[in-house]
Amino acid sequence: MRTGILLFTGLLLSGSLLAQDSTRRREVSVTSSFKPVLKEAAKINFSATPPTADTARPRLQYAIPNQNLALVYQPGTLKPLALAVDTGGRWDTWNYAKVGYGSLSTPYFETGLSLGDGNTTGLNIYAKHISSKGKIKFQDYSNTAVGLNGFIKAGSNGELSGRLTGEDARYNKYGFEPKALQFPEDSLKVAFQTVSTRIAYRNIDRGEFGLSYAPEVNIDVFSDRLKNRETNVYFNLPLRKTLGGKFEADVALEGALNRYSPDGKKALKSSYFSIAPSLLVKTTNIYLQAGIRPSWDNSEFKLLPNVLVEASSTNKQITIMGGWIGYLRSNSYRSFAEYNPYIWAPNFVNNKRVEEIYGGIRGALTDHFSYNVKAGYHKFSNHPLFKNDTASGKSFAVINKPKLKAINFNGEIAYNVGEKFSINSRLELNRYLDLEEFDRAWGLLPLQFTTSVRLQILRDLYMKGDLFAFEGGSYQTKKDGTGRTKGAFDLSAGLEFAVVQNVKLWVQFNNIAGSEYQRWKQYPAYGFNFLGGVVFSFAKTNK
Repeated sequence: MRTGILLFTGLLLSGSLLAQDSTRRREVSVTSSFKPVLKEAAKINFSATPPTADTARPRLQYAIPNQNLALVYQPGTLKPLALAVDTGGRWDTWNYAKVGYGSLSTPYFETGLSLGDGNTTGLNIYAKHISSKGKIKFQDYSNTAVGLNGFIKAGSNGELSGRLTGEDARYNKYGFEPKALQFPEDSLKVAFQTVSTRIAYRNIDRGEFGLSYAPEVNIDVFSDRLKNRETNVYFNLPLRKTLGGKFEADVALEGALNRYSPDGKKALKSSYFSIAPSLLVKTTNIYLQAGIRPSWDNSEFKLLPNVLVEASSTNKQITIMGGWIGYLRSNSYRSFAEYNPYIWAPNFVNNKRVEEIYGGIRGALTDHFSYNVKAGYHKFSNHPLFKNDTASGKSFAVINKPKLKAINFNGEIAYNVGEKFSINSRLELNRYLDLEEFDRAWGLLPLQFTTSVRLQILRDLYMKGDLFAFEGGSYQTKKDGTGRTKGAFDLSAGLEFAVVQNVKLWVQFNNIAGSEYQRWKQYPAYGFNFLGGVVFSFAKTNK
Protein backbone atom coordinates (compact mmCIF):
# COMPACT_ATOMS: atom_id res chain seq x y z
CA MET A 1 0.00 0.00 0.00
CA ARG A 2 2.79 2.30 0.92
CA THR A 3 4.43 1.44 -2.37
CA GLY A 4 1.35 2.41 -4.27
CA ILE A 5 1.12 5.70 -2.49
CA LEU A 6 4.74 6.55 -3.51
CA LEU A 7 4.10 5.57 -7.08
CA PHE A 8 1.02 7.68 -7.25
CA THR A 9 2.83 10.66 -5.81
CA GLY A 10 5.72 10.33 -8.40
CA LEU A 11 3.28 10.30 -11.28
CA LEU A 12 1.54 13.33 -9.90
CA LEU A 13 4.76 15.33 -9.67
CA SER A 14 5.84 14.43 -13.18
CA GLY A 15 2.50 15.49 -14.49
CA SER A 16 2.82 18.84 -12.83
CA LEU A 17 6.26 19.35 -14.36
CA LEU A 18 4.98 18.49 -17.76
CA ALA A 19 2.29 21.01 -17.26
CA GLN A 20 4.87 23.91 -17.10
CA ASP A 21 5.82 26.35 -20.04
CA SER A 22 6.98 24.16 -22.87
CA THR A 23 8.01 27.13 -25.14
CA ARG A 24 11.17 28.02 -23.15
CA ARG A 25 14.44 27.49 -25.12
CA ARG A 26 16.79 24.93 -23.75
CA GLU A 27 20.39 26.14 -23.10
CA VAL A 28 23.45 25.44 -21.00
CA SER A 29 25.37 28.35 -19.28
CA VAL A 30 28.96 27.77 -18.31
CA THR A 31 30.69 30.27 -16.05
CA SER A 32 34.51 30.29 -15.81
CA SER A 33 37.41 32.82 -15.02
CA PHE A 34 39.89 31.28 -17.58
CA LYS A 35 40.67 33.44 -20.66
CA PRO A 36 42.83 31.78 -23.33
CA VAL A 37 45.57 34.01 -24.81
CA LEU A 38 47.93 33.19 -27.74
CA LYS A 39 51.68 33.27 -26.87
CA GLU A 40 53.66 36.05 -28.59
CA ALA A 41 55.86 34.73 -31.38
CA ALA A 42 59.64 35.34 -31.24
CA LYS A 43 60.73 38.11 -33.72
CA ILE A 44 64.15 39.09 -35.15
CA ASN A 45 65.49 42.42 -33.85
CA PHE A 46 66.66 44.48 -36.83
CA SER A 47 68.00 47.45 -34.77
CA ALA A 48 71.82 46.97 -35.00
CA THR A 49 74.06 48.57 -32.42
CA PRO A 50 75.87 51.57 -34.05
CA PRO A 51 79.72 51.33 -34.16
CA THR A 52 81.86 53.39 -31.84
CA ALA A 53 82.77 56.71 -33.45
CA ASP A 54 86.48 57.03 -34.45
CA THR A 55 87.53 60.48 -33.31
CA ALA A 56 91.20 60.05 -34.37
CA ARG A 57 92.14 62.43 -37.17
CA PRO A 58 93.55 60.51 -40.16
CA ARG A 59 96.99 61.57 -41.41
CA LEU A 60 97.14 61.09 -45.14
CA GLN A 61 100.43 61.53 -46.98
CA TYR A 62 100.18 63.25 -50.33
CA ALA A 63 102.94 63.97 -52.84
CA ILE A 64 101.50 66.69 -55.07
CA PRO A 65 104.02 68.13 -57.57
CA ASN A 66 104.28 71.85 -58.01
CA GLN A 67 102.06 72.85 -60.89
CA ASN A 68 104.12 75.95 -61.61
CA LEU A 69 107.09 75.35 -63.85
CA ALA A 70 110.18 77.29 -62.81
CA LEU A 71 112.72 76.69 -65.54
CA VAL A 72 115.84 78.80 -65.56
CA TYR A 73 117.12 79.58 -69.06
CA GLN A 74 120.40 81.14 -70.05
CA PRO A 75 120.67 83.40 -73.10
CA GLY A 76 121.29 81.39 -76.19
CA THR A 77 119.78 80.05 -79.34
CA LEU A 78 116.28 78.72 -79.62
CA LYS A 79 116.09 75.00 -79.02
CA PRO A 80 113.01 72.87 -79.66
CA LEU A 81 112.17 71.02 -76.47
CA ALA A 82 111.78 67.28 -76.59
CA LEU A 83 108.30 65.99 -75.93
CA ALA A 84 107.78 64.99 -72.32
CA VAL A 85 106.71 61.37 -72.44
CA ASP A 86 103.70 60.35 -70.36
CA THR A 87 104.47 56.81 -69.25
CA GLY A 88 100.80 56.17 -68.74
CA GLY A 89 99.97 56.77 -72.38
CA ARG A 90 101.17 55.67 -75.77
CA TRP A 91 104.75 56.31 -76.83
CA ASP A 92 105.33 58.17 -80.09
CA THR A 93 108.72 58.33 -81.77
CA TRP A 94 109.56 62.02 -82.20
CA ASN A 95 112.38 63.29 -84.39
CA TYR A 96 113.51 66.74 -85.46
CA ALA A 97 116.30 68.51 -87.28
CA LYS A 98 117.10 72.18 -86.77
CA VAL A 99 119.40 73.99 -89.16
CA GLY A 100 120.32 77.64 -89.53
CA TYR A 101 122.93 80.23 -90.31
CA GLY A 102 123.68 83.67 -88.95
CA SER A 103 125.96 86.64 -88.79
CA LEU A 104 129.55 86.15 -87.64
CA SER A 105 129.70 83.18 -90.04
CA THR A 106 127.64 81.01 -87.70
CA PRO A 107 126.41 77.67 -89.02
CA TYR A 108 124.03 75.89 -86.68
CA PHE A 109 122.80 72.30 -86.69
CA GLU A 110 120.91 70.28 -84.13
CA THR A 111 119.02 67.02 -84.33
CA GLY A 112 117.21 64.71 -81.98
CA LEU A 113 115.92 61.19 -82.59
CA SER A 114 114.00 58.97 -80.20
CA LEU A 115 113.33 55.27 -80.54
CA GLY A 116 111.52 52.65 -78.48
CA ASP A 117 108.08 52.18 -76.99
CA GLY A 118 108.65 54.23 -73.83
CA ASN A 119 107.54 51.40 -71.55
CA THR A 120 110.19 48.73 -71.81
CA THR A 121 112.85 50.43 -73.96
CA GLY A 122 113.78 53.93 -75.03
CA LEU A 123 116.70 55.54 -76.81
CA ASN A 124 117.40 59.23 -77.50
CA ILE A 125 120.09 60.35 -79.94
CA TYR A 126 121.31 63.96 -79.97
CA ALA A 127 123.81 65.87 -82.06
CA LYS A 128 124.70 69.56 -82.19
CA HIS A 129 127.23 71.83 -83.87
CA ILE A 130 127.76 75.59 -83.77
CA SER A 131 130.71 77.80 -84.63
CA SER A 132 131.31 81.55 -85.00
CA LYS A 133 134.00 84.00 -86.04
CA GLY A 134 134.13 87.29 -84.20
CA LYS A 135 135.27 90.69 -85.41
CA ILE A 136 138.47 90.51 -83.37
CA LYS A 137 141.33 88.42 -84.69
CA PHE A 138 141.28 84.87 -83.29
CA GLN A 139 137.84 85.51 -81.73
CA ASP A 140 136.33 82.30 -83.07
CA TYR A 141 135.15 79.10 -81.50
CA SER A 142 133.30 75.88 -82.32
CA ASN A 143 131.46 73.27 -80.34
CA THR A 144 130.35 69.82 -81.48
CA ALA A 145 128.54 67.33 -79.26
CA VAL A 146 126.81 63.98 -79.71
CA GLY A 147 125.00 61.86 -77.19
CA LEU A 148 123.08 58.64 -76.60
CA ASN A 149 120.69 58.31 -73.69
CA GLY A 150 118.54 55.22 -73.20
CA PHE A 151 116.90 52.81 -70.82
CA ILE A 152 115.60 49.26 -70.75
CA LYS A 153 113.25 47.62 -68.31
CA ALA A 154 115.08 44.92 -66.35
CA GLY A 155 112.73 42.35 -64.90
CA SER A 156 109.34 43.22 -63.45
CA ASN A 157 110.57 45.91 -61.05
CA GLY A 158 113.83 47.33 -62.39
CA GLU A 159 115.09 49.86 -64.92
CA LEU A 160 118.61 50.00 -66.33
CA SER A 161 119.64 53.29 -67.93
CA GLY A 162 122.78 54.55 -69.59
CA ARG A 163 124.29 57.58 -71.28
CA LEU A 164 127.23 58.05 -73.62
CA THR A 165 128.29 61.54 -74.76
CA GLY A 166 131.19 63.09 -76.58
CA GLU A 167 132.10 66.76 -76.96
CA ASP A 168 134.78 68.71 -78.80
CA ALA A 169 135.16 72.41 -77.87
CA ARG A 170 137.67 74.71 -79.58
CA TYR A 171 138.66 78.28 -78.62
CA ASN A 172 141.45 80.75 -79.15
CA LYS A 173 143.16 82.89 -76.53
CA TYR A 174 142.44 86.20 -78.24
CA GLY A 175 142.51 88.35 -75.08
CA PHE A 176 146.13 89.50 -75.27
CA GLU A 177 147.02 93.21 -75.13
CA PRO A 178 148.41 95.12 -76.85
CA LYS A 179 147.03 93.59 -80.02
CA ALA A 180 150.36 94.22 -81.74
CA LEU A 181 151.84 91.27 -79.84
CA GLN A 182 152.71 88.28 -81.99
CA PHE A 183 152.13 84.68 -80.88
CA PRO A 184 152.38 81.43 -82.81
CA GLU A 185 148.87 80.28 -83.60
CA ASP A 186 149.52 76.95 -81.92
CA SER A 187 150.10 78.75 -78.61
CA LEU A 188 146.72 80.44 -78.90
CA LYS A 189 144.63 77.41 -79.75
CA VAL A 190 142.57 75.73 -77.05
CA ALA A 191 140.83 72.41 -77.60
CA PHE A 192 139.04 70.22 -75.07
CA GLN A 193 137.68 66.74 -75.71
CA THR A 194 135.37 64.96 -73.30
CA VAL A 195 133.93 61.45 -73.38
CA SER A 196 131.40 60.68 -70.64
CA THR A 197 129.43 57.61 -69.74
CA ARG A 198 126.86 56.89 -67.07
CA ILE A 199 125.27 53.62 -65.96
CA ALA A 200 122.43 53.55 -63.45
CA TYR A 201 119.85 51.12 -62.11
CA ARG A 202 116.74 51.76 -60.05
CA ASN A 203 113.77 49.84 -58.74
CA ILE A 204 110.41 51.11 -59.95
CA ASP A 205 108.32 50.15 -56.89
CA ARG A 206 109.48 49.87 -53.30
CA GLY A 207 108.18 46.32 -52.91
CA GLU A 208 107.08 44.53 -49.76
CA PHE A 209 110.17 45.57 -47.76
CA GLY A 210 109.76 49.28 -48.54
CA LEU A 211 113.20 49.66 -50.13
CA SER A 212 114.13 52.21 -52.77
CA TYR A 213 117.56 52.22 -54.41
CA ALA A 214 119.19 53.88 -57.43
CA PRO A 215 122.96 53.20 -57.76
CA GLU A 216 124.86 55.04 -60.50
CA VAL A 217 128.41 55.28 -61.84
CA ASN A 218 129.81 58.10 -64.02
CA ILE A 219 133.12 57.97 -65.87
CA ASP A 220 134.57 61.03 -67.65
CA VAL A 221 137.71 61.12 -69.77
CA PHE A 222 138.96 64.66 -70.43
CA SER A 223 141.94 65.88 -72.45
CA ASP A 224 143.33 68.95 -74.16
CA ARG A 225 145.48 69.47 -77.25
CA LEU A 226 148.61 69.70 -75.08
CA LYS A 227 148.37 66.01 -74.10
CA ASN A 228 147.15 66.71 -70.59
CA ARG A 229 144.72 63.95 -69.68
CA GLU A 230 142.30 63.34 -66.84
CA THR A 231 139.98 60.50 -65.76
CA ASN A 232 137.19 61.05 -63.26
CA VAL A 233 135.02 58.33 -61.70
CA TYR A 234 132.00 59.23 -59.61
CA PHE A 235 129.61 56.83 -57.90
CA ASN A 236 126.55 57.20 -55.72
CA LEU A 237 124.76 54.32 -53.97
CA PRO A 238 121.59 55.58 -52.26
CA LEU A 239 119.29 53.27 -50.27
CA ARG A 240 116.05 54.28 -48.54
CA LYS A 241 113.61 52.23 -46.46
CA THR A 242 110.18 53.19 -45.18
CA LEU A 243 109.53 52.68 -41.47
CA GLY A 244 105.80 53.24 -41.43
CA GLY A 245 103.83 56.11 -42.83
CA LYS A 246 105.87 58.92 -41.28
CA PHE A 247 109.45 57.68 -41.02
CA GLU A 248 112.13 56.66 -43.48
CA ALA A 249 115.74 55.62 -43.05
CA ASP A 250 118.22 56.77 -45.68
CA VAL A 251 121.85 55.93 -46.29
CA ALA A 252 124.01 56.91 -49.27
CA LEU A 253 127.57 55.96 -50.15
CA GLU A 254 129.19 58.56 -52.41
CA GLY A 255 132.67 58.95 -53.76
CA ALA A 256 134.93 60.18 -56.55
CA LEU A 257 138.32 59.19 -57.94
CA ASN A 258 140.37 61.63 -60.01
CA ARG A 259 143.60 60.93 -61.88
CA TYR A 260 145.23 63.88 -63.66
CA SER A 261 148.24 63.28 -65.89
CA PRO A 262 150.02 66.51 -67.01
CA ASP A 263 152.13 66.15 -70.11
CA GLY A 264 155.60 64.93 -69.16
CA LYS A 265 154.90 65.09 -65.41
CA LYS A 266 153.98 62.69 -62.66
CA ALA A 267 150.28 61.88 -62.40
CA LEU A 268 148.29 63.58 -59.62
CA LYS A 269 145.54 61.73 -57.77
CA SER A 270 142.67 62.85 -55.61
CA SER A 271 139.71 61.07 -54.07
CA TYR A 272 136.93 61.37 -51.52
CA PHE A 273 134.40 59.05 -49.96
CA SER A 274 131.43 59.76 -47.76
CA ILE A 275 128.59 57.85 -46.17
CA ALA A 276 125.43 59.69 -45.16
CA PRO A 277 123.02 57.91 -42.78
CA SER A 278 119.93 59.93 -41.87
CA LEU A 279 116.41 59.61 -40.51
CA LEU A 280 113.56 61.26 -42.37
CA VAL A 281 110.26 62.35 -40.84
CA LYS A 282 107.42 63.17 -43.23
CA THR A 283 104.05 64.50 -42.16
CA THR A 284 101.46 66.66 -43.83
CA ASN A 285 103.22 69.86 -42.77
CA ILE A 286 106.73 68.83 -41.69
CA TYR A 287 109.68 67.35 -43.55
CA LEU A 288 112.76 66.65 -41.40
CA GLN A 289 116.05 65.06 -42.33
CA ALA A 290 118.47 64.48 -39.48
CA GLY A 291 121.80 62.88 -40.18
CA ILE A 292 125.56 63.17 -40.46
CA ARG A 293 128.03 62.71 -43.33
CA PRO A 294 131.32 61.07 -42.27
CA SER A 295 133.77 61.80 -45.09
CA TRP A 296 137.33 61.03 -46.09
CA ASP A 297 139.01 63.79 -48.12
CA ASN A 298 142.17 62.17 -49.54
CA SER A 299 142.19 59.86 -46.49
CA GLU A 300 141.69 62.81 -44.07
CA PHE A 301 138.57 62.26 -41.97
CA LYS A 302 135.95 65.01 -41.80
CA LEU A 303 132.58 64.83 -40.08
CA LEU A 304 130.06 66.94 -42.00
CA PRO A 305 126.47 67.81 -41.03
CA ASN A 306 123.40 66.73 -42.97
CA VAL A 307 120.34 68.33 -41.35
CA LEU A 308 117.44 70.12 -43.00
CA VAL A 309 113.83 70.88 -42.09
CA GLU A 310 110.80 72.23 -43.95
CA ALA A 311 107.55 73.38 -42.37
CA SER A 312 104.60 74.02 -44.68
CA SER A 313 101.20 75.55 -44.21
CA THR A 314 98.16 73.36 -44.81
CA ASN A 315 97.53 74.85 -48.24
CA LYS A 316 101.27 74.67 -49.15
CA GLN A 317 101.36 78.39 -49.96
CA ILE A 318 104.19 78.98 -47.47
CA THR A 319 107.09 76.67 -46.65
CA ILE A 320 109.76 77.75 -44.18
CA MET A 321 113.02 75.89 -44.67
CA GLY A 322 116.40 75.72 -43.02
CA GLY A 323 119.41 73.49 -42.94
CA TRP A 324 123.00 72.79 -42.02
CA ILE A 325 124.65 70.62 -44.64
CA GLY A 326 128.13 69.71 -45.83
CA TYR A 327 129.51 67.88 -48.85
CA LEU A 328 132.59 67.34 -51.04
CA ARG A 329 133.10 67.98 -54.76
CA SER A 330 136.06 67.28 -57.06
CA ASN A 331 138.30 70.14 -58.18
CA SER A 332 139.30 68.73 -61.55
CA TYR A 333 140.85 70.06 -64.72
CA ARG A 334 137.52 69.56 -66.45
CA SER A 335 135.59 71.58 -63.84
CA PHE A 336 138.13 74.42 -64.11
CA ALA A 337 137.94 74.49 -67.92
CA GLU A 338 134.14 74.48 -67.94
CA TYR A 339 134.16 77.59 -65.74
CA ASN A 340 136.97 79.38 -67.61
CA PRO A 341 138.24 77.92 -70.90
CA TYR A 342 141.18 80.36 -71.10
CA ILE A 343 143.22 78.82 -68.28
CA TRP A 344 146.64 77.30 -68.14
CA ALA A 345 146.67 73.61 -67.35
CA PRO A 346 146.46 73.44 -63.54
CA ASN A 347 149.26 72.10 -61.37
CA PHE A 348 146.96 70.58 -58.76
CA VAL A 349 143.74 68.64 -58.30
CA ASN A 350 141.94 68.24 -54.97
CA ASN A 351 138.47 68.32 -53.42
CA LYS A 352 136.37 71.32 -52.46
CA ARG A 353 134.61 71.00 -49.12
CA VAL A 354 131.46 73.04 -48.53
CA GLU A 355 129.57 73.69 -45.31
CA GLU A 356 126.35 75.65 -45.62
CA ILE A 357 123.95 77.08 -43.05
CA TYR A 358 120.86 78.49 -44.68
CA GLY A 359 117.28 79.52 -44.12
CA GLY A 360 114.53 80.63 -46.43
CA ILE A 361 110.94 80.59 -47.52
CA ARG A 362 109.18 79.36 -50.62
CA GLY A 363 105.64 78.82 -51.79
CA ALA A 364 102.93 79.85 -54.22
CA LEU A 365 100.80 82.94 -53.67
CA THR A 366 98.38 81.94 -56.44
CA ASP A 367 97.95 79.05 -58.85
CA HIS A 368 100.37 80.79 -61.22
CA PHE A 369 102.81 82.77 -59.03
CA SER A 370 105.57 81.01 -57.08
CA TYR A 371 108.61 82.25 -55.18
CA ASN A 372 111.75 80.96 -53.44
CA VAL A 373 114.02 83.06 -51.23
CA LYS A 374 117.07 81.70 -49.41
CA ALA A 375 120.00 83.23 -47.52
CA GLY A 376 122.98 81.38 -46.14
CA TYR A 377 126.49 81.39 -44.79
CA HIS A 378 129.07 79.24 -46.64
CA LYS A 379 132.45 77.94 -45.59
CA PHE A 380 134.70 76.62 -48.36
CA SER A 381 137.90 74.66 -48.22
CA ASN A 382 140.04 74.48 -51.39
CA HIS A 383 137.99 76.91 -53.45
CA PRO A 384 139.50 77.65 -56.92
CA LEU A 385 140.19 81.25 -57.98
CA PHE A 386 141.10 82.43 -61.48
CA LYS A 387 143.83 85.05 -61.60
CA ASN A 388 144.70 86.74 -64.88
CA ASP A 389 148.19 86.81 -66.33
CA THR A 390 149.45 90.42 -66.24
CA ALA A 391 152.15 89.87 -68.88
CA SER A 392 149.77 89.66 -71.85
CA GLY A 393 146.43 88.88 -70.24
CA LYS A 394 145.59 85.99 -72.55
CA SER A 395 145.70 83.26 -69.88
CA PHE A 396 144.47 82.67 -66.34
CA ALA A 397 146.11 80.74 -63.56
CA VAL A 398 144.00 78.51 -61.31
CA ILE A 399 144.82 79.25 -57.67
CA ASN A 400 143.76 77.14 -54.72
CA LYS A 401 142.22 79.14 -51.85
CA PRO A 402 142.51 76.95 -48.72
CA LYS A 403 139.84 78.85 -46.77
CA LEU A 404 137.03 81.05 -48.06
CA LYS A 405 133.77 82.28 -46.55
CA ALA A 406 130.77 83.83 -48.20
CA ILE A 407 127.35 85.23 -47.40
CA ASN A 408 124.94 84.10 -50.08
CA PHE A 409 121.45 85.21 -51.12
CA ASN A 410 119.25 83.54 -53.74
CA GLY A 411 115.84 84.75 -54.86
CA GLU A 412 113.55 83.28 -57.51
CA ILE A 413 110.09 84.28 -58.70
CA ALA A 414 108.02 82.73 -61.46
CA TYR A 415 104.67 83.38 -63.09
CA ASN A 416 103.36 80.67 -65.39
CA VAL A 417 100.12 80.20 -67.28
CA GLY A 418 100.43 76.76 -68.83
CA GLU A 419 102.32 76.88 -72.10
CA LYS A 420 100.95 80.29 -73.09
CA PHE A 421 103.02 82.56 -70.86
CA SER A 422 105.86 82.22 -68.38
CA ILE A 423 108.35 84.56 -66.78
CA ASN A 424 111.10 83.40 -64.46
CA SER A 425 113.68 85.56 -62.68
CA ARG A 426 116.60 84.61 -60.48
CA LEU A 427 118.98 86.77 -58.44
CA GLU A 428 122.16 85.56 -56.73
CA LEU A 429 124.35 87.67 -54.45
CA ASN A 430 127.69 86.63 -52.95
CA ARG A 431 129.71 88.56 -50.42
CA TYR A 432 133.13 86.91 -50.09
CA LEU A 433 134.99 87.06 -46.79
CA ASP A 434 138.35 85.92 -45.40
CA LEU A 435 140.39 87.09 -48.43
CA GLU A 436 143.54 88.25 -46.63
CA GLU A 437 146.07 86.09 -48.46
CA PHE A 438 144.79 86.82 -52.00
CA ASP A 439 143.10 90.19 -51.45
CA ARG A 440 140.29 89.46 -53.93
CA ALA A 441 138.06 86.60 -55.04
CA TRP A 442 139.70 86.50 -58.47
CA GLY A 443 137.25 85.63 -61.25
CA LEU A 444 134.18 85.10 -59.05
CA LEU A 445 131.06 87.18 -59.70
CA PRO A 446 129.44 88.97 -56.73
CA LEU A 447 126.05 89.38 -58.45
CA GLN A 448 124.14 87.56 -61.20
CA PHE A 449 120.62 88.15 -62.48
CA THR A 450 118.69 86.21 -65.13
CA THR A 451 115.17 86.57 -66.50
CA SER A 452 113.46 84.36 -69.06
CA VAL A 453 110.14 85.08 -70.81
CA ARG A 454 108.13 82.70 -72.99
CA LEU A 455 104.95 83.84 -74.75
CA GLN A 456 102.58 82.10 -77.14
CA ILE A 457 101.28 84.96 -79.26
CA LEU A 458 99.19 82.85 -81.64
CA ARG A 459 98.55 79.17 -82.00
CA ASP A 460 101.76 78.60 -83.98
CA LEU A 461 103.71 81.73 -83.06
CA TYR A 462 106.03 81.74 -80.05
CA MET A 463 108.30 84.45 -78.68
CA LYS A 464 111.08 84.18 -76.16
CA GLY A 465 113.31 86.66 -74.42
CA ASP A 466 116.30 86.30 -72.08
CA LEU A 467 118.12 88.80 -69.94
CA PHE A 468 121.48 88.10 -68.35
CA ALA A 469 123.18 90.67 -66.15
CA PHE A 470 126.05 90.54 -63.67
CA GLU A 471 128.39 92.68 -61.64
CA GLY A 472 131.99 92.38 -62.83
CA GLY A 473 134.61 90.29 -61.10
CA SER A 474 138.01 91.26 -59.75
CA TYR A 475 141.23 91.09 -61.74
CA GLN A 476 144.88 91.99 -61.18
CA THR A 477 146.52 94.97 -62.86
CA LYS A 478 150.06 95.01 -64.21
CA LYS A 479 151.32 96.92 -61.18
CA ASP A 480 149.96 94.26 -58.82
CA GLY A 481 146.92 96.37 -58.11
CA THR A 482 143.30 95.27 -58.35
CA GLY A 483 140.46 96.25 -60.62
CA ARG A 484 136.94 95.17 -61.43
CA THR A 485 135.43 94.56 -64.83
CA LYS A 486 132.32 96.53 -65.74
CA GLY A 487 128.90 95.08 -65.23
CA ALA A 488 127.08 93.47 -68.14
CA PHE A 489 123.58 93.62 -69.58
CA ASP A 490 122.83 91.03 -72.28
CA LEU A 491 119.35 90.86 -73.83
CA SER A 492 118.32 88.33 -76.45
CA ALA A 493 115.01 87.56 -78.16
CA GLY A 494 113.66 85.10 -80.67
CA LEU A 495 110.61 83.98 -82.64
CA GLU A 496 109.46 80.58 -83.81
CA PHE A 497 106.41 80.02 -85.99
CA ALA A 498 104.93 77.27 -88.17
CA VAL A 499 104.64 77.74 -91.93
CA VAL A 500 103.33 74.30 -92.93
CA GLN A 501 102.73 71.10 -91.06
CA ASN A 502 105.89 69.87 -89.28
CA VAL A 503 107.94 72.81 -90.59
CA LYS A 504 108.79 75.90 -88.52
CA LEU A 505 110.92 78.95 -89.10
CA TRP A 506 112.99 80.45 -86.30
CA VAL A 507 115.11 83.54 -85.76
CA GLN A 508 117.30 84.53 -82.83
CA PHE A 509 118.77 87.95 -81.93
CA ASN A 510 121.58 87.95 -79.37
CA ASN A 511 123.06 90.85 -77.39
CA ILE A 512 120.48 93.27 -78.77
CA ALA A 513 122.07 96.20 -76.92
CA GLY A 514 125.37 95.50 -78.68
CA SER A 515 127.39 95.63 -75.48
CA GLU A 516 130.85 94.09 -75.83
CA TYR A 517 131.15 93.34 -72.14
CA GLN A 518 133.92 91.26 -70.59
CA ARG A 519 133.14 88.26 -68.45
CA TRP A 520 136.88 87.64 -68.28
CA LYS A 521 139.35 90.51 -68.35
CA GLN A 522 140.46 91.41 -71.92
CA TYR A 523 137.97 88.95 -73.45
CA PRO A 524 135.12 91.01 -74.91
CA ALA A 525 131.98 89.09 -75.81
CA TYR A 526 130.42 89.14 -79.26
CA GLY A 527 128.39 92.23 -80.02
CA PHE A 528 124.99 92.14 -81.68
CA ASN A 529 124.47 89.04 -83.78
CA PHE A 530 121.60 87.04 -85.17
CA LEU A 531 120.86 83.73 -86.81
CA GLY A 532 117.83 81.95 -88.18
CA GLY A 533 116.72 78.83 -89.95
CA VAL A 534 114.15 76.09 -90.18
CA VAL A 535 113.01 73.20 -87.96
CA PHE A 536 111.78 69.96 -89.49
CA SER A 537 109.87 67.76 -87.07
CA PHE A 538 108.17 64.47 -87.70
CA ALA A 539 106.72 61.67 -85.62
CA LYS A 540 106.40 58.00 -86.32
CA THR A 541 103.53 56.62 -84.29
CA ASN A 542 103.77 53.04 -83.13
CA LYS A 543 100.54 51.35 -84.10
